[in-house]
Amino acid sequence: MSEKILDGLYYVGARDAERRLFDELIPLPDGTTYNAYYVKGEDKAALIDTVDPEKTEVLNHNLDQLGIKKLDYVIANHAEQDHSGSLPAMLERFPQAKVVTNKKCKGMLKDLLRLNEEDFFTIEDGQELSLGQRTLQFINAPWVHWPETMFTYLKEDKVLFPCDFLGAHFCSDPLYVEDKETLYSSAKRYYGQIMMPFANLARKHLKTIADMDIELIAPSHGPLYKDKRFILDAYREWTSDQPKNEAVLAYVSMHGSTKKMADHLQQKLSEQGIKVKAFNLTDLDLGQLAMALVDAATVVLATPTVLAGPHPAAVYAAYLLKALRPKTKYVSLIGSYGWGGKTVEIISELVSTLKAEIIDPVLVKGLAGNADYALIDQLAESIAQKHREGPCV
Repeated sequence: MSEKILDGLYYVGARDAERRLFDELIPLPDGTTYNAYYVKGEDKAALIDTVDPEKTEVLNHNLDQLGIKKLDYVIANHAEQDHSGSLPAMLERFPQAKVVTNKKCKGMLKDLLRLNEEDFFTIEDGQELSLGQRTLQFINAPWVHWPETMFTYLKEDKVLFPCDFLGAHFCSDPLYVEDKETLYSSAKRYYGQIMMPFANLARKHLKTIADMDIELIAPSHGPLYKDKRFILDAYREWTSDQPKNEAVLAYVSMHGSTKKMADHLQQKLSEQGIKVKAFNLTDLDLGQLAMALVDAATVVLATPTVLAGPHPAAVYAAYLLKALRPKTKYVSLIGSYGWGGKTVEIISELVSTLKAEIIDPVLVKGLAGNADYALIDQLAESIAQKHREGPCV
């Protein structure tokens, strides 16, 4: 259903409480929303973003509730289909409407949705569009999390529509944030899975909006923020270069020997005062791992050897580490093997693009003995020393 935000500003998006996977990759334990907003000026009206194509009927219903007969503009902040998928239906319903977006987004929408050149009104960074006593300003914000993304700012009402930035995959009936603790977790999961690879640019975009007069943040996913400090302070912490005194220990074990090594390392790191977040890679929740990586100074992968290399689950974890690009400062590896292999070389190559120091691994032939556990003790001490000397907070 449509919901009033201010006079002439309405939420017309769609909730999707049942969806459990996004992009066939990202778990959605709390579902998600596809937020779209209708704004009416004295002369013109605009729709800010649309919804996932599977929810087009919901968007149409919400516009019907408001009795919308005419639409002049559809603002496309982002070309990804969960935002843009209903654009063709909106242009069919409102043939006089123009899609307002930047040049890069225009090109992507033409490719993804086969829209025509005449469908567009192209704007530049900082350009304004008057609706009559209401003004939309457009701010290019590339790589949050695609290269064409932009923000829209409703100047007179001081409302920022930051697209995917500052959002959360969280579906609830209240339009605004109510349970901050629960929402914080969902927003951090969202950041870790989607925004963390672009942390440097996210910091830049935080600076861009820092001096703007904002009374309401209305993202493209999740509830709206009346208290902007809540989400902005969280993003400043998450995008910081300083990790916490924490370690992620991601393990997989076929016959128990690698798990014994992982358990021993976890105990020794804990004794050194390091908070350890351990994950069994055979039962991995990508969101939980991503959340842990947001803060961790150290990541240790623990894997047996399979066909002369690391277990496929460990390869996947190393690939995620490379793709998500957390602020991790140290990486190491422990594991076991039967007769040899190239586990260290393969994992090291996968994580080579990280700005992280590789700490000497501990690889054991067969079941670990006392001498092997002594090496794990030394690894724990080495990690703890680096945390004490390094940039941990």
